Amino acid sequence: MNTKSISFPNFEGQQLSAKLDLPVDQHPKTFAIFSHCFTCNKNLSAVRNISQSLTQNGIGVLRFDFTGLGDSEGDFSDTNFSTSVDDLIAAAKFLENNYVAPSLMVGHSLGGAAVIFAGSRLDSIKAIATIGAPSDPEHVQHLLKEGMEEIQQLGEATVRIGGRPFKVKKQLIDDLNQQAMYPLLKHLRKGLLVMHSPQDKIVDISNAARIYETAYHPKSFVSLDGADHLMSNPEDSRYAGTVIAAWAKKYIKEESKAPDLKTDKDVVVSIGDKGYTTEMLVGKHYMVADEPEDVGGFDFGPSPYGYLTAALGACTAMTLRLYADHKQLEVEEINIHLSHSKSHMEDCENCEADNQSKIDHFDREIEIKGNLTEAQRNRMLEIADKCPVHRTLHEEVKVSTKLK
Repeated sequence: MNTKSISFPNFEGQQLSAKLDLPVDQHPKTFAIFSHCFTCNKNLSAVRNISQSLTQNGIGVLRFDFTGLGDSEGDFSDTNFSTSVDDLIAAAKFLENNYVAPSLMVGHSLGGAAVIFAGSRLDSIKAIATIGAPSDPEHVQHLLKEGMEEIQQLGEATVRIGGRPFKVKKQLIDDLNQQAMYPLLKHLRKGLLVMHSPQDKIVDISNAARIYETAYHPKSFVSLDGADHLMSNPEDSRYAGTVIAAWAKKYIKEESKAPDLKTDKDVVVSIGDKGYTTEMLVGKHYMVADEPEDVGGFDFGPSPYGYLTAALGACTAMTLRLYADHKQLEVEEINIHLSHSKSHMEDCENCEADNQSKIDHFDREIEIKGNLTEAQRNRMLEIADKCPVHRTLHEEVKVSTKLK
């Protein structure tokens, strides 16, 4: 995805640090805002993975740090649930002023409760997705139980959340107690997707049941079976993002005044700041490349050599089909079985003295189903070597590279 580092002001004029994730080399169909969990930040792996899944489906995503968290300005101890909702509305206004108003909001944990409150106040929001969200914002108080007595007595306390110290003031508790989600849910009238894991030990799945039962239609529920609260397994967050993108298509409008991202190249490839997962836009077709887990990847797609091998196979099959159609041969199906390896060179003229040089070796086996004579089959075997990709691999290839 194409990621831009930006900032925008909250209603107090403090700058909130954000990332704007855009689809690779194409206009966003619409924009979404991601609301992270309590005391988390925009760079949580689950947030990045869900955002990437959305951009792969043409949705631009604004993920940002709430006031006083991550790289955003402000003092966390002076914030509360209401200021987080205000931050979300400020994010929506930024998108409306600079791109187009967002139509989708996604919230994780307490951020899920926040998008329900914020989304109910924004006419442009047509769909809201929550992940592991509490049915009442005050539910977050259980994270503060170690300092609750001190907060009530002294008005503030330093508590550890997720292993990090945070200064919490009584006004946060008072604000949480004043929030009423159920009246909003009964009159929301926006597409609502509730996602929750039965194994969530932080926010029990009964919260999802209460949200779903209270909300007015249209509403949907998806179980994130096996996921923990923070979705630490990348497969869980990628699955959630893919489901949200598919579900949201029913509600979002495909419009954007974002700058044209297209280039004059046929293929655009993009990789983020972590891992090997790579997005590729080939014409109008989106694909993902990755490395296997045993070499540090997530195995979310074929390796580069996997794509190269597949290109040879696809070109071979198309060439044979073209020949069979031209000659009006009775060919029902063509299957190409391939493997790639690097082998020691044999009988080469320019081998190193220690004979350690290697060449790429593609092993190709062709299966042709149809009513053909032995001569016709042999001729098709000859034609296979004439496919354009095969010929390219045998020709001298020049790659010109420059900085953009």
